Amino acid sequence: MNQPVVAKFGGTSVADADAMSRCAAILEQHPATRLAVLSASSGVTNLLVALASGEHNPSQRAELLQQLAAIQHGILDSLERPEMLTRHIEEILNHIKELADSAAISPSKPLHDEIVAQGELMSTRLFVELLRRRGTPAVWFDVRKVMRTDDRFNRATPDLAALANAVTEELKPLCDRQLVVTQGFIGAANDGRTTTLGRGGSDFSAALLGEALGAAAVEIWTDVPGIYTTDPRLVNEARAIPEISFSEASEMATFGAKVLHPATLQPAVRRQIPVFVGSSKAPEAGGTWIRNSTPSQPLFRALALRRNQVLLTLTSQSMFQAHGFLAEVFGILARHKISVDLISTSEISVSLTLDSGAELLTQEVQDELARHCHLKVEKGLALVALIGNRMSESGGTATRVFQALADVNIRMICYGASPHNFCFLVAEDVAGQVIADLHRELLPA
Repeated sequence: MNQPVVAKFGGTSVADADAMSRCAAILEQHPATRLAVLSASSGVTNLLVALASGEHNPSQRAELLQQLAAIQHGILDSLERPEMLTRHIEEILNHIKELADSAAISPSKPLHDEIVAQGELMSTRLFVELLRRRGTPAVWFDVRKVMRTDDRFNRATPDLAALANAVTEELKPLCDRQLVVTQGFIGAANDGRTTTLGRGGSDFSAALLGEALGAAAVEIWTDVPGIYTTDPRLVNEARAIPEISFSEASEMATFGAKVLHPATLQPAVRRQIPVFVGSSKAPEAGGTWIRNSTPSQPLFRALALRRNQVLLTLTSQSMFQAHGFLAEVFGILARHKISVDLISTSEISVSLTLDSGAELLTQEVQDELARHCHLKVEKGLALVALIGNRMSESGGTATRVFQALADVNIRMICYGASPHNFCFLVAEDVAGQVIADLHRELLPA
């Protein structure tokens, strides 16, 4: 098979045996799918992260381990506890206990990744057995053989050249012959130690593997039938979008749409691989296709919301008709591995936003910045992003936004850098209403 399809199933899609059976049915109906990439069963990663923290006493660890085992045993019971698989799952659970005991003595990032990765190793073993019992031949594959990364544990960066070579040598021949089940989210450093790509990294894994395989498509199966015009939990009138461009979807993912990991589309864009997002609970409901371009390019496509934003305002008289100040500021942030989102400048001030910045903006960072300027830190903010096409080229766009939000204090605006987004900050406690008001005015049914 020259161009296989890659299907990724998220945690809720493989939460239990019934959920896994729905995923199996999807694969059975799509024989072109030759690689299934799985997350850990829903709830498992959170339990493993808690165990990896080393913060719990023996009785608390025992309770976490019991909850973890209950999820695996529930699936095993549905499979009638095959002897070899049951023994293998029990070995992994015992391994987790030993690792958790070590983390309680001396937690570390490498140990964290080794513990957390066990969720995907278990879910994929269980899923292969379920497929076999349904009459679908499948082979289990350890993705760490091909997903080589650096050693930045918890947030590792894949080595694309090494990945491409390893996939060609080890994974593609298997996919040419049969269905392969492997893990998302995890990889291995050059010394063989297990790494993770960060939360949400399973989507990224699937896209990277699809790129290396030259896939015809990458399917992301989750618990919602596609990408919506906004979060349906905020706006009842939100509706699924049948088709959207890479540019629009990338903006949505970057600015808070939870259905896609922000990095997912990068590999797909590089190889022009279409990406499908659908619900494993209701595959008949269809979903959203993400393509290089779409026939429909509306001015307003969707709204995204990202909470927990921090606004930094840096003021210095030395900025006036001077050079080098911004380089100094961004050099400090770069050394501390802090990414900046929105930026706005005046003659003597620059304002910028940090996503989840409260945890990144340590006292050390603040002290270092304060040596160069006066620093003001504002929290309790949310980023609203209006996504569309040619907005910066269309007259009246800003007017329509501001008229819909006449009584809202807008803290910061970024508009014009991209034709696909119009972004601004508002107080977090009014963000939900802002989204609802904008959706009603700009995205009516």
